Amino acid sequence: MTRTIRYALLTSTLLAGPALAETTLTIESWRNDDLTIWQDTIIPAFQAQHPDIKVIFAPSAPAEYNAVLNSKLSAGSAGDLITCRPFDASLELYNQGHLADLSDLASMANFSPVAKSAWQTDDGSATFCVPMASVIHGFIYNADAFEALGLSVPTTNDEFYAALDAIKADGTYIPMAMGTNDQWEAATMGYNNIGPNFWKGEEGRLALIKGEQKLTDDAWVAPFAELAKWKDYLGDGFEAQTYPDSQNLFTLGRAAIYPAGSWEISGFNAQAEFKMGAFPPPVAAAGDTCYISDHTDIAIGLNAASPNADAARVFLDWVGSPEFATMYANALPGFFSLNSTPVAMEDPLAQEFVSWRGKCESTIRSTYQILSRGTPNLENETWNASANVIRGSEAPEAAAERLQAGLASWYAPQQ
Repeated sequence: MTRTIRYALLTSTLLAGPALAETTLTIESWRNDDLTIWQDTIIPAFQAQHPDIKVIFAPSAPAEYNAVLNSKLSAGSAGDLITCRPFDASLELYNQGHLADLSDLASMANFSPVAKSAWQTDDGSATFCVPMASVIHGFIYNADAFEALGLSVPTTNDEFYAALDAIKADGTYIPMAMGTNDQWEAATMGYNNIGPNFWKGEEGRLALIKGEQKLTDDAWVAPFAELAKWKDYLGDGFEAQTYPDSQNLFTLGRAAIYPAGSWEISGFNAQAEFKMGAFPPPVAAAGDTCYISDHTDIAIGLNAASPNADAARVFLDWVGSPEFATMYANALPGFFSLNSTPVAMEDPLAQEFVSWRGKCESTIRSTYQILSRGTPNLENETWNASANVIRGSEAPEAAAERLQAGLASWYAPQQ
């Protein structure tokens, strides 16, 4: 190589300036079913704006995630970004110093107090994960069946039971697909689905935490009284019916209504050959304020020991943006953005669910924050109580008294 050529190459290199240093971020997650969505859609969109930050999505098996993550954090080998489960598991990581406080992140302004509540300290002074998605509860119905039977979508409790009575009288369909064998769905898609309309969402939930209301108050017993009525509409053998059984009954067209969580949308879209619709939990009377369980499900935080905190905060700020919200919610219909900026859903059933945010007050499941830290565990006890009430083996008032006694046995504000 001649001296002239060497000089020219050196000059061109100097004029080009130094190459940008590339930072690599690794995301820990339990959502291994999302791997292709992150690899093909989310990460490329971020890297198009930040080519100097490389992102690797490295999930663990869901059932192993907590143990694997805790082991990595203890060993100092965990990724830069930590996908956060709601409430106590992530709060414990923060209390142990494994998650950084993100309260000052600019995009945190895009989230409501309810959206952030699953990833905050009890006093709300620190928020340690950026909210990503929630699931919404309500009822999915067979629109073809409703049309064939001449039924209108119910908005009040009276209309709801009138529709169930009409379906039962016709005999073509099981009115409602839900069993009590697995118990959890009786509470999750039963008690905590319809309950917020009785205890007025956040007003009642927070009053229970403060000890200002009790589970034996009318607002908390009333949902059990409603569940007791469901027994007549669930079909023969519902007591032994599992969660997958209920899913199959509905998607095969044998049941007209399904008490639902929005996570069912993708699976139902793939399996059902009929048109579907959805409606929120009916209210007592037309014009009443409606409340929905818009339950915080997944977020993402910063490993406090990450050597790449600056780049990680850039990524987290982007996760809090409307751009990410739209992308994530449409890639996973039924997992709804917690961002305050409205997201237009491409899936019509998902859009129906998320539209309720515009007319109803949002809350989260009553048992998830603080109230299930002791023994007996209020969440698990509510599963059992809800299933018992539907089966008719426990009266609504007795179920409420049992839950209240269990909570008061360890939770000081209820003593």
